[in-house]
Amino acid sequence: MEATVRVFHALRGSAIDEIPLGDFVQRCRPYFAGSGCMIDQPFMVRLEEGMVRCYLVQDRVAGFGFQFVKALMPPPPGVDPEAVEVPPRLYYGPQKPEFQALKATLESEWVPQMQQVLDIDTESFPAIWNADLLYGPKTATGEDTYVLCEVNVQSVYPFPEEALEPLAHAAVARMITAKSVRRR
Repeated sequence: MEATVRVFHALRGSAIDEIPLGDFVQRCRPYFAGSGCMIDQPFMVRLEEGMVRCYLVQDRVAGFGFQFVKALMPPPPGVDPEAVEVPPRLYYGPQKPEFQALKATLESEWVPQMQQVLDIDTESFPAIWNADLLYGPKTATGEDTYVLCEVNVQSVYPFPEEALEPLAHAAVARMITAKSVRRR
């Protein structure tokens, strides 16, 4: 008997499918065509606790968003996925107490490591960007851990109000730098 897999597409209105492994491989074949690939991210058991979006202005955290991602959570058994209500995204400044350890880790470890691995200087970062983090397993002492979900260039509003001032300063500094480079 062929093994079966549980599949949940992160598309609004999707439902969990339990299908034979061979059918799943066949369904995914287009993703592997040419130089395509698929990233296998382990299922995060704390997914239902929400996701933290960290807004950064260059290499500094400028605020946070917290949200529940409806497309990533299977609906309760017997409930139409479209009927599930999700609370709105909440926005916080960079001083939100429960995110201070995350902020410190982002600024002192993760962002510098990313800069080193990708050879990116601070001035080359987008003026505002974000990293979406899912909750990982709690530590032995009960603290949260995080797993990177995705990184985005933040080119649209909304984002926390507290990000406006550092964003404006970064944008002005870039314009001044660009203007002085053009004059040379």
